This record gives sequence, structure tokens and C-alpha cells, in this order.
Amino acid sequence: MKYRFFWLLAGMILFILPAKAEELSHEKVLEQLDEVISQKALYRTERERTLYQLKQRLYYATTEKDKYELSNELFGLYLHYQADSASHYINKKAEYAALLNKPELYNEIIINRAEVMGVMGMYSDALTELQKIQPEQLGKKNLTYYYFTLRTCYGWLADYTVDRKAKQKYLQLTDQYRDSIMNNIDSCIDRNIVLSERFILSSHPDKAIPMLNQMLTTSLDMKQKAYVNYTLSLAYEAKNEIDMQIYYLAQTAIIDLSMPVREYASLQKLARLLYRHGDLKRAYSYLSCSMEDAVACNARLRFAEVTEFYPIIDHAYSQKEAQEKRMVVILLVCMGVLAILLIILALYLYYGLKKLSVMRKNLYISNKELQAANMNLAQTGKIKEVYIARYLDRCVSYLDKLEQYRRSLEKLAMASRIDDLFKAIRSEQFLRDERKNFYNEFDKSFLELFPNFITDFNNLLNDEGKIYPKPGEILNTELRIFALIRLGVTDTNRIAHFLGYSLATVYNYRSKIRNKAKGDKDNFEQMVMGL
Repeated sequence: MKYRFFWLLAGMILFILPAKAEELSHEKVLEQLDEVISQKALYRTERERTLYQLKQRLYYATTEKDKYELSNELFGLYLHYQADSASHYINKKAEYAALLNKPELYNEIIINRAEVMGVMGMYSDALTELQKIQPEQLGKKNLTYYYFTLRTCYGWLADYTVDRKAKQKYLQLTDQYRDSIMNNIDSCIDRNIVLSERFILSSHPDKAIPMLNQMLTTSLDMKQKAYVNYTLSLAYEAKNEIDMQIYYLAQTAIIDLSMPVREYASLQKLARLLYRHGDLKRAYSYLSCSMEDAVACNARLRFAEVTEFYPIIDHAYSQKEAQEKRMVVILLVCMGVLAILLIILALYLYYGLKKLSVMRKNLYISNKELQAANMNLAQTGKIKEVYIARYLDRCVSYLDKLEQYRRSLEKLAMASRIDDLFKAIRSEQFLRDERKNFYNEFDKSFLELFPNFITDFNNLLNDEGKIYPKPGEILNTELRIFALIRLGVTDTNRIAHFLGYSLATVYNYRSKIRNKAKGDKDNFEQMVMGL
């Protein structure tokens, strides 16, 4: 089972690989053909240059023989390139043949004229022209040429005759003249080409293919290469091998366009095959190229072949282009909608970021304010701690002093020193001393909390209004009033009660200092509270 599976897999691989190879070679030769078509103008220019040089030689030729041979060469170059010009040089040949007085040349001219008529689609006229010839009077070369032209004309008539009986008649005549060619021809290459055609028409393409492939390895001119490749395409058409048929038709078209000629069958036939395989772009391009060349050559047969199929491909290609345009429009609309959505999203993000920036800014300000509030709270807490501690110490100190004062009075009473007792009771020295000590303690505590208060406070005043304590003082009355304001005591009654002054005195101090402020006098006390 394992070996059977292995051989089955190997067989599948061997079957697939040639197909892939054929497809690749087929695509490669089509790309070469596309390149040749894109450079068609260069090949045409080269052909026109050759024709111009021959015409110049004809113009300066001195003998009738040279003129005849040059006219014949120009006829050969124009035959499948521009039929009207080919007819012109047939007439030139007839003119020079009359001067040469060589009647045998007239038969060649008649066959030339019939060949041009065939290219132009005038089959009946071509056959009428050929009937003027008596084959027994022809030399071997012209006899082969005569049979070849008859075979070609009858072949074209068979291709374009609808009536079955007439078609069969023309096919038989084509076969007869093919046999005549084979019996008369000397060239081994031309003989093998005709023999290969017979094998193909008799349903034996496998006999023709090796013979034709072997011919491709020999030295062939461009015309012979074109015939061999085209015949190979016919062989593969008979075998129904489309990829190989496409390959050899493309090779034939490359040779035709490189020679260059304008009357050919390969390119339009290739266009039909590619159309059936869905390659509309190439089919349309190849058929357009064929139509352009058929019109330029005045090859009615080729023009008829193209115009028969061109509308179908043109319609399909137009539909495909219209569909592609619709897809492009749809894509553009979708891209436009996406662009609008992106713009809306960008604006939304912009305003969102802007809003977020404002929020961050507000949050930053709030954090700063919160930090300031925390600092104020911390400072307030510190003030409370300091003043509570001072207050407790001061209360204990007052209690001790009151106890000492009571004992001193008790001693005076017990000693019956009534006068000294009344004197001590009436004296205010004790209260003055205690008030002085109290203010000293307040001043010390305040400057411990706000060591730069005096400097900062004076910075708010003009130079004439600056206040400094006298020697031996910590704070004077004015500084003490604004120290209380800094601590949040802004009520005049409370300040007056605290300092033991009248309301008018405290009010006057506040107004006097406010008038000495540098900046806004109305906001002076608020600035003091911010020190």
C-alpha cells in the first residue's frame, strides 16, 4: 500500500509539473509578445527605412534588369505589408518586363497579381487571373509558386464559404494543389511543412509535431519559422491542447510583427483563444493591433476576420472597463467616507485631547491649590500647636505667680501691715509686668513661626513707611497689629481687646499703615495674610 501510494503521488506531481511549466512558458511568451507590440512602431520604422533605400536604388538604377529585380524585391516586401503598394510595383515589373522583351516574366507577374488579389480578399478575381496561365509553360520555380497561390486562394474560399457543398469542393481543390506542391517542390523544409499540414488535416497531428519540432532546430529564415510555428499551433489545435496552441500562436505573432508584416492570421486567432480563457485585456489589445494592421495593409480577408469577432470582445472589454470604473468609483466613495470618518475621529480626538488638556490644567491648578491649602492647614496646625503649648505654659506660669502674689498678700495681712497690703492691692505694676511678658512671649512665638515676617511686611510698604522695632523690642505696636491680622484676627474689637487699646487707636494704626502700601491699598491686608 505504501509503495502504491508513493507511485500515485509521484504520478500526480509529474502530471502537475508539466502543466505548471507549460503555463509559465505560455505566460512568458505572451509577455514577450506584449513587448513586441509595444515596440511595433520601431519595427515599422525599420521596414520603412529598408523600403526607402530600395526605392532610392530603383530611382538611380540604370538597367531595365536592375529595375525589374528591385521592383520585384519591393513587391515582396510590400505584399503582406501594404497591398496597394504591392500592386503598384507589379505594374512596375510589367513595365520593365516589356522593355526586357522576356515573355516568360509575364506569367510570374500574373501570379504576383493573383497573390495580391488574394491578400485583398478578391478571390474570384485572383482565380480568374490564374486561369490565364498555362502550367506547362512554367518553369519549376514558377510552377511551385503557381500551385502555392492556387492552394492558398482555394483554402481561403473554403474558410469563408457557408455552403457545405461548395466548401467541400474548395477543400478538395486545396488538397489537390497541396499534392501538386509536394510533387514539384525541391526544398526539404517547405516539403515537410506541407506534409505536416496533410498529417494534421488527416487527423494525425502526432506525426506532424515531431517533424515540425525537429525543423525548429535547423537553420530557418524568418518566414519559414513563422510557417513552422503556425503549423505547430494547428497541430495542437487538432489535439485540443489549448496552452500549447496559445504558445505557438504567440511565437508566430512575435515573428510576424518583428519581420514586420501587416497581413497575418496568428494574432487575431490568439486573441480569440485568450478571450475564451478570460484574458480580456490582452484579447482586446491583440485584436485592436490586428485591425489596425489589416486596415493599413488593405487586407480585406484579415479585416473581415477581425470585424467578425471584434464587436464581441469590444463589448466584453467595455463591460469589464465599466465594471472596473464602477469598482473604482465605489472604492473612491468608500475612501471618501473613510476619510470623512477619519477627519471626524481626528476632530473628536483633538477636542477630546484639548478637553483632557484643560482638565489636566485644572487638575494641576487644583493640586496646587490643594497643596497650598495643605500647607496652610499644616501651618495652621503648627500655629495651634505652638500657641497651645505656649498658652498652657503661660497658664501654669500665671497660676504660680498668682499663688506667689496671694502668699505675699497673706503675709502682709498676717503681719497686720494694712497700709502695705492696700498699697500692693492698689498697685498696677504687677499687671503691667505680666502684660509686657505676655507680649514678649507672643512676639517670640510669632517670629518663630514667621521668621521673615518683618522683612516681607516691609516689602509691601513704600520706603517712607517701612517699620522696624526699636532696640530691645521684638515687635512694636504696628507690627503686632498686623501680626494678629496675619494669624487671621482681622476684627478690630478683638485686636483692641488683645492689645489693650481703644478701637479708635487700632483703627488709626491700620489706616495709617494701609496708606503707606506700595500696591493696591484695598487688598493690602489680604496680601499681609498671604505672607
